[in-house]
Amino acid sequence: MNTERVVIVGASDNPERYSYRALLLLRQHGHEVVPVHPKLAEIEAIPVVADLSLISGPVDTVTMYVGAAISAGLQDKLVTLKPRRVIFNPGAENAVLSEALQKAGISCDEACTLVLLNTGQF
Repeated sequence: MNTERVVIVGASDNPERYSYRALLLLRQHGHEVVPVHPKLAEIEAIPVVADLSLISGPVDTVTMYVGAAISAGLQDKLVTLKPRRVIFNPGAENAVLSEALQKAGISCDEACTLVLLNTGQF
């Protein structure tokens, strides 16, 4: 199994949220999960990072669960983080950010992380 280090921007401790479901499914598939939320300390016993700038080390994928109003301010932090790809989940699309990240050499996809995982396309 090919495992990745996956950052979840907009992570939630609410079981009804897709970002929470993604955290569980990513772990189930053996991926290392780094949840990001400014106010949470942990989710499912996983420490939560308050800000992208606090993440060190390589990141394979960032999966976005925040709208364009929030993600617009993350461009510099994402470029500095240098993930291999960024997934914009439904409702998190941001064409301007996607274009800027692609110019910085970061692959961007508009897709659903849950669907990608459940269909073996992650």
